[in-house]
Amino acid sequence: MNKGLVIILVILPILLMACTSPNKAASALQDAGYSDITINGIAPFSCGEDDNFSNKFTATNPAGDTVSGVVCCGILKGCTIRH
Repeated sequence: MNKGLVIILVILPILLMACTSPNKAASALQDAGYSDITINGIAPFSCGEDDNFSNKFTATNPAGDTVSGVVCCGILKGCTIRH
């Protein structure tokens, strides 16, 4: 196997993990009144240019409905919940 390919296969998952912040996403959801939160991994291409982290989620919203969406967070800004 080509060394370059092996390096890419090793580094790519690490880079993708750097684009997620499950604790920050869960905290943003809790602060907005969500409960029963499950963070489901990264959500590439779901957030804006100023966002550095993205996490898919499923949770119960403040109205009691089960919803799915994405939490987008930036280093120099807060988090946005998108449905």
